[in-house]
Amino acid sequence: MKKPVSAPIFNEADFLISIVRLSILKGTGVDIDELKEKPIIGIANSFTEMNPGHMHLRALAERVKEGVHAGGGIPFEFNVPAPCDGLTEGNEGMRFVLPQRELVADAVEVYARSMLFDGLVMIASCDKIIPGMIMAAARLDRPTVFLPGGPGAFQIRFSANMKDTVNDKDYDDLLDKLATATCATCGACELMGTANTFQCLAEALGLTIPGSANVPAYHSEKLLYARRAGKRVVEMVEEELTARDIITSDAIENALIVDLAIGGSTNSALHLPAIAHELGSDLPLSRFNELNRKVPTLCSIRPSGPRGIQDLYVAGGIPAVMKTLAADLHMDSLNVTGMTWAATLENVQVMDEQVIPPRDRPYLTEGGTVALFGNLAPEGAVVKQSAVADDMLEFSGPARVFESEADCLAALREGSLNEGEVVVIRYEGPKGGPGMPETLAVTMALPLHGYQRVALVTDGRFSGASSGPCIGHVSPEAQVGGPIAALEDGDMVTIDIPGRKLEVGLSDDEISARLAGWSAPEPDVPQGYMRRYVRSVSSAAKGAVLE
Repeated sequence: MKKPVSAPIFNEADFLISIVRLSILKGTGVDIDELKEKPIIGIANSFTEMNPGHMHLRALAERVKEGVHAGGGIPFEFNVPAPCDGLTEGNEGMRFVLPQRELVADAVEVYARSMLFDGLVMIASCDKIIPGMIMAAARLDRPTVFLPGGPGAFQIRFSANMKDTVNDKDYDDLLDKLATATCATCGACELMGTANTFQCLAEALGLTIPGSANVPAYHSEKLLYARRAGKRVVEMVEEELTARDIITSDAIENALIVDLAIGGSTNSALHLPAIAHELGSDLPLSRFNELNRKVPTLCSIRPSGPRGIQDLYVAGGIPAVMKTLAADLHMDSLNVTGMTWAATLENVQVMDEQVIPPRDRPYLTEGGTVALFGNLAPEGAVVKQSAVADDMLEFSGPARVFESEADCLAALREGSLNEGEVVVIRYEGPKGGPGMPETLAVTMALPLHGYQRVALVTDGRFSGASSGPCIGHVSPEAQVGGPIAALEDGDMVTIDIPGRKLEVGLSDDEISARLAGWSAPEPDVPQGYMRRYVRSVSSAAKGAVLE
């Protein structure tokens, strides 16, 4: 069998050091003669005991190994960090979550290069880990299969009070509302947050075994897909089918189209451009707007609507979504089966049109994520319009400016915000945060405190669970002197989602005059990795990649 990368380990021309290499490998208990003949497959696993999204991945890795052995390869597992956004919400830990995307990408890349793996299976369930692994796959360009850990189930699914919805907005009782956000099983939180968005988009990119993304984490079918992933990657080594044969510009556009159709997380506007960057190309925010006018929000999945990811699975999953969108997609793109999407989807059917409606009867006529531009966001900002009430799509109000999320939360506790205001939270961008933390704590607190007509604008970002007129990723960020740094309480801010605009009622001269007397605050950056991150991280409009 082919060993395109690992062959130098067994090259005896550099005797005596070749003996050292084999002597070390013998310590693992592997059969050296077998290893000389078979491809070596690295299994990048983000297993951790710290969150439900990844707590079950050790069992999946064992099934992947079975598949690798069955396919004729030799597996070796290694691990990467698996931060949980939910555990870091509202505390300092959140500043270190997005930066770990780069660490995951770097760790997988350098370990695979140093250990000379012939192919890779990548296993993850949540937010920054999935895009980080995909970025590494694009860099390495080796045969690669991604195995999504799958969605979990919220406690509401096991409640006698459950209605035909998993959306907290559809319940009045506080305990029922809490049940719609309480993880009851292993797997990613069962809504279209960043975790499930990127499980779906990994499939749309072509990196998963088709049909595997939405299989619940606790379902027996997930074990079958794990074994198939291991077996298939060995076949890919033999076929010389590598990651960049699959992750192309067309594939990234397919992922963007699917993202818009499923009401994906606004964090896609960070991660898809970052993946494109690994290919040496750009995915500007303007491309989101070019496509979201054409591609509808097909599915009503929370927070956009009442459905959960398990409903999407039962309805046919991402293959059924892609079959419905066939006219919009690059159907000649390949997936890890080696087949085109046209061939792969030929016999796919939608099993529930209430969840995946026909293309001409979508949940909403436009795609989920929208980019806004204007004098407050010259490089752009993003919002999930599919999760915004119709009467808030256009909104103007006086700015109420806060220098951090903590300051805003304090004002909420004091009850000092007013209906009709535009809450502005700045110095929370990639450099200023540092680390571009999510402000989910604020987006959850506003409705809980009874506010109905308050908008939020920030140079930070949001959880995919956020809803309402929450405008994030304002670029340039305040820390580098973006216009958001010039805002003062009372300035009139206008949000026009249909018009794709975010503006403040100030002239360019007034903004420039205010910034002339401005200086950036010194962020509290701990010693270590984050100082290097802040020096190198780019604008959110470019995916917050390291330059």
